[in-house]
Amino acid sequence: MAKVVYQGRSYERRDDETVLRCLLRNDVRAPYSCESGACQSCTMQATKGVIPSNAQEDLKETQKVLGYFKPCVCKPKGDLEVVALDDAHQQKQQLTVVEKSFLNDEILRLRLSCDESFKYHAGQFINLFKEDLIRSYSLASLPDSDRTLELHIKRVPLGVVSHWLCDDVQVGDQLSVAGPMGECFYHETGREEGLLAVGTGSGLAPLWGIVRDALTHGFDKPIILCHGGMTPELLYYVDELRLLEKRYGNFNYYPCVSGIDENALPADISWGFPNDVAFALQPDLVKWQLFLCGHPEMVINAKRKAFLQGVALQDIHADPFLPASPPA
Repeated sequence: MAKVVYQGRSYERRDDETVLRCLLRNDVRAPYSCESGACQSCTMQATKGVIPSNAQEDLKETQKVLGYFKPCVCKPKGDLEVVALDDAHQQKQQLTVVEKSFLNDEILRLRLSCDESFKYHAGQFINLFKEDLIRSYSLASLPDSDRTLELHIKRVPLGVVSHWLCDDVQVGDQLSVAGPMGECFYHETGREEGLLAVGTGSGLAPLWGIVRDALTHGFDKPIILCHGGMTPELLYYVDELRLLEKRYGNFNYYPCVSGIDENALPADISWGFPNDVAFALQPDLVKWQLFLCGHPEMVINAKRKAFLQGVALQDIHADPFLPASPPA
């Protein structure tokens, strides 16, 4: 008889019984609603075992890669080890700060120690803890080649955690983190015509990882990256991205500035918001994968426009950088 392993306990699953029914029969409290696979409110993550294909129908490709499945319709042939999505994101670990440097006047780069047990996809994010405060930061590093986790932290006015990281945390200090989390990462489906990455501010962090991940895995279709700031001084990794552009013929980088007069900009910097520049460069985005990271208004507007232009929602990967609640 097949087993379901959840929170360290093993439960025997009866013939023709779903994973959800097995857990509920054993008094495991699990969220659910329709029990038909439509609402996806019971979605869990499998860490071991083989997931039947029907249990992942209608999920995003990135969710399938992460092992997400619908337990209400899942009847695996063998044993399956599962976790609730909340449980998967709450396990903390201590990482050491190994490098600290500023990329411009408001963006701090932190590199944290990372061992082989920390599995992630470029573009996902981690939660970082300062006592009872939690902040989410995207990963700019590559899991296959970078030996550290790279974070880009924007100094936020009145931001308790960002000021602490910028001013007080030092190399050698240990930070408490949990993760990884998020579905904003590259996964080639074989049907996309290209990749469009649009970001503002520290929203470049996940895009820097996603673009390099796609290129190093041999993606040879067009890749466009538009990154924006109010002034040229607020852009960063410009030289690194131009070198990447020279190395890969299918990659094009467009730095964008919107806060000064267009005539004051050098010829190699585009004027305007990065989402406007991106849509002008590539008006036909059907069958493209989109990655939108940074200011919430930019992400929402770009997502809406892309959808109205015919881009499938499953091809739009959005990561709005929402501000934390102000301190009391």
